[in-house]
Amino acid sequence: MLFYWLNLIGIFFFTISGSLAARDKKHYHDYFGVFFTGFLTAIGGGTLRDMMLGAYPISWLSDRNILISIIIAFGFTLIFKKYIVKLRRTLFLFDTVGVGIYTILGVQKSLELGVNPFAAVILGLVSAVFGGVIRDTLLNEIPLIFAKEIYATACIAGAVLYTTMLYFKIEANIAASVCMSIIIIIRIIAVKYKLALPKFDAGNETID
Repeated sequence: MLFYWLNLIGIFFFTISGSLAARDKKHYHDYFGVFFTGFLTAIGGGTLRDMMLGAYPISWLSDRNILISIIIAFGFTLIFKKYIVKLRRTLFLFDTVGVGIYTILGVQKSLELGVNPFAAVILGLVSAVFGGVIRDTLLNEIPLIFAKEIYATACIAGAVLYTTMLYFKIEANIAASVCMSIIIIIRIIAVKYKLALPKFDAGNETID
């Protein structure tokens, strides 16, 4: 039950993240454009994960509460947009919470369906970041997963820790709470102190 509600919360936060990102773009003036971006941000990662797992019907097609959560989140964004946009790094905060939740949910669902732990970590990453990739692509932005910020690395760290804690028989709800928090903390610290992985430099070599 905890994981079910966490899924709805993750959907809620990702919808707000996508809606706010679309709202900030000048060419997204109509409500449908903002809603559609929020919708794809919310369901993108989970949809790809379920397709890769062969988990049909895909979650948002079979559970109306997911769509209700998206609609409520969009309405929340419209009603309180004047307040939430004033918060510093609002988009970052909503996206970070969504990423933390969806990483662990992706790993947990993958393990439930018999996927090996290594693949489950990758699917947790896909579940967390692919909605953001769709959002950024639609808005003509470089997806965060390709940016210099510590983003995917935080997801992988939390996912690996989660599978490790389960291996040592730590209760799943406790493990999930700890690892979601760690992902969120890593992201916040990385952005605050501008931490990044070393940049790949191809040098000045030329190909003849």
